[in-house]
Parts: sequence; structure tokens; C-alpha cells
Amino acid sequence: MSKTTETPAAPSGTPAGRPAAARRGLLGLRPVSLVSWRDAFVTLTPIVAISAAAIFATLHFIRPAPPDSLTIAGGPAGSNFFAVAEQYRAILARNGVTLNVLTSLGSADNLDRIAKGEVDLALVQSGVTRDGGTDDLVSLGTMFRQPVFIFYRAAKPIARLSELAGQRIAVGREGSGTHFLALALLDGNGIVRGGSSALLDLEGEAAKQALIDRQVDAIFLSGDSAGIATVRDLMHADGVRLYDFTQGEAYERRYRYLNRLELPAGAFDLGSNLPDHRINMMAPTVELLAHGDLHPALSDLLNEAAYEVHNRGTLMQNPGEFPHPIEHDYPMSSDAMRYYKSGKSFAYRFLPFWLASLVSRALVVLLPVIVVVIPALRFAPSLYGWRVKRRIYKRYGELMEFERAALDTMTPEQRAQLLAKLDEIEKSIISAKIPGMFADRLYILRRHIQWVRESLAANAARDGKADAALLER
Repeated sequence: MSKTTETPAAPSGTPAGRPAAARRGLLGLRPVSLVSWRDAFVTLTPIVAISAAAIFATLHFIRPAPPDSLTIAGGPAGSNFFAVAEQYRAILARNGVTLNVLTSLGSADNLDRIAKGEVDLALVQSGVTRDGGTDDLVSLGTMFRQPVFIFYRAAKPIARLSELAGQRIAVGREGSGTHFLALALLDGNGIVRGGSSALLDLEGEAAKQALIDRQVDAIFLSGDSAGIATVRDLMHADGVRLYDFTQGEAYERRYRYLNRLELPAGAFDLGSNLPDHRINMMAPTVELLAHGDLHPALSDLLNEAAYEVHNRGTLMQNPGEFPHPIEHDYPMSSDAMRYYKSGKSFAYRFLPFWLASLVSRALVVLLPVIVVVIPALRFAPSLYGWRVKRRIYKRYGELMEFERAALDTMTPEQRAQLLAKLDEIEKSIISAKIPGMFADRLYILRRHIQWVRESLAANAARDGKADAALLER
């Protein structure tokens, strides 16, 4: 009788004991995730939020792109102030910025307009002030010197302005720097409105013609209300003299906004030698005023234009004398001070204005990226790993409690409860979505769970021996 060899049945739960369909199903198991998206989301969310806040704060506090249009209050058409503003306009146009030049009555009118916010820029003669409304005004620098010309008719030169008392004097229209300065100088010599002298609001060409036609005896002219051509015409007019400030030093000390200026013989006409002798003149300076929120890029552009216009020598100033950052009635702009010290920024020095503006803003936005975003992203992997490991390590606290319990005597029911909890912990670990890169730590934890099981089993054996010993007694 032949013996039939029987193959022992594979224990249940092993691969050999599973149905064929189940064994084939092993190929369709879901792969282990390489990334814990939940932990990645929790890790990156605060980093993204902080980075976005840093960029938003930077964009909030930096200035926007500079505007492409500005408005300046010049002076009467044909005046020196208006001519200077037109030169600024041409230079800014080369950089794509439109400068709208508005006519005005002069320095006082210009100051009123910029104080009221009607214009962005204004040429204002030093010494001209107003009550209120100037707190946000800053100076972009002292641009040029603007002498005051006093022409008069007399049989012989006069030495003091007080000698004009009782005569007809054209002091310029109200709102002009000429008017302001004329009244101040005459008041210092005892000549005021309502007295014996007739103070007429004539300026520029009208004042010149009135003096030539003998309708007035003296006129005050300045660059904010008259052009240099008007002054030359009067130098050639018969019977008209140019006042010589023989008390120039006294005027300079009394009126701090005035500077003495010597006009050499022949300055206006070498052939005719006009004037025919050296004349002392008084000249206030002229500031370019702006609002305190003027964009730094436009501030640099305006200072650059001022250098181009005023840095050359003229009849009234030496080469390189203007513009300069000397404060008079208004504080210097911090952006203008920076320009006077170091010139234009690197980007504006080598790139077109529009491109330099774009590059400058981009660099500012990149600052929080460099300071916040990049370090945060470098720290993110460590934070992500810590979060995943924390999910594993927090189970060790429970295992330590079970281990301490295994040292004490416990009933079979208590031991069964602990073993059930260990099974739950192990099941939760196996089903947890832990990335594959942390599998080594997961298996170490399962090894420690098994070690705690063995401790509980040893506890059971120890308690059994103790119970048997008691029964034997």
C-alpha cells in the first residue's frame, strides 16, 4: 500500500494560505506616499502667510511708481521765472515726464498755489512767506540768485531810497516777489502806503513803459515779474538811472534773505559801457519748493535739471555756485540732500528713467523675499520633518505609561485592557499616512511596542508564579 505524501497546510494568514486571488491582489496594493500633504500644508501655510505679509507691508510702505506729469507755478509770461520753468520742462520731457508750466503773478502767488495744493512745484523768492499751509512744503535747493533792479529818473544819482519819498513808485503787482520786496525795502526807508508817495501796482513791461513815458518816477523790477530784456532796454533809456545800494552791507544785515552783488561796469553793454561804473545790488535767492511727498525719483530728476540749468556761470553768478542745499525759509528735502551728497542712485544713473523706476521698485520688493522667504523655505524641510516625527514620538509617552504599569501587580482584566490599547496604537500607526522616508522610525516604534507586550507577558508570568507560591503555602 503506497503512502500518499500530504503537504502540510500553510498556516492561516501567510501568503501560501491566502486564496490565489488574494495573492494576485498583492500587485495592486496602494503605494506608500512619499509626502504627507497634511503636514506639508500645515508647515507651508504660516511660511506663505508671513512671506505674503512681509511683501504686502513692503509694497504698502514703499512709494508707488512716479507719476509722469507735474505742474509748476512759474511767473508772468516773459519773466525770468517763467523762462527757467520752461527750461525745466524741456529737460524733464527728455525723460518722459511732462511738466506743465503755469503763469502766475510771481513768488507770493506761487507760494499760495503750492500751499493750497494747486501745483506740485513752485519757484519762490527767499523772504516771501505766508501764514499757514506750508507745513508740508520742502525745498529742493537754492536754484539761483535774482537781483532786484530799481530804476528811477533824477538829475543826479540818489544815495538812499528815502529820497524817493513823495514820488510815484511802481512796486509790482500784489502776489509777486517784487511787490513783497519793494514794500519791505521802502518800509525800511519810511515810505509806506497811504503816505506822501504813490505806490502803483505796475510790473514788467507796463512799469518800464510808464517810466519811459514819465508816468512814474521809479520802478522795482525782479525776475519773477520781468525778463532780462526789459532790464537791458531800461539801461539804454535816456534819463533813467539804476539805483546803487551804497548801504548794501546794512541791507544785508537787516534783511537776512538778501545778498550783496556787485555789477561790474559794462556788464549789460560793453560797447556802450552800461553801466558806466560798478554798482552794488541786492539779490534774494530763489528756491524750488515741492510737497513733502514728492516721489524720490522725481526729486532726483528735478535736481538734475536744476544742475543743468543753473550750474553754468551767468552775469549774476559764478560757475558751479548754484544750485546748493542751503536752507532759508523752508526745510531741505531729505531726498534732495541725498542727491546733493551722492548724486543719483545707481539704477537712475545708468538706465532710462522709466526702466530705472521699475528696477528700483523690483529691488525693494525682492528685499522681503531675500530676508524672509528664502530663510523660511530653508527652514521648511526641518519643520516638516519635525511635524511628521512628532506624530510618531508622541506614542512613546503612552508606551512609557504601559511600561511603568507592567512593573506593578495587575489583574488579568487590567492586563488585557493594556494589551488591547497596545493593539490599537499599533493599528493606528500602521494605518497612519507616514511618508516612506520616515519608515525606519515607524518600525522602531513597532519594535518598542512589541517589547512592551513582552514586558506585560513577563508581568503575567511573574504574577502567576506568585499566585502558585501562595497556594502551596
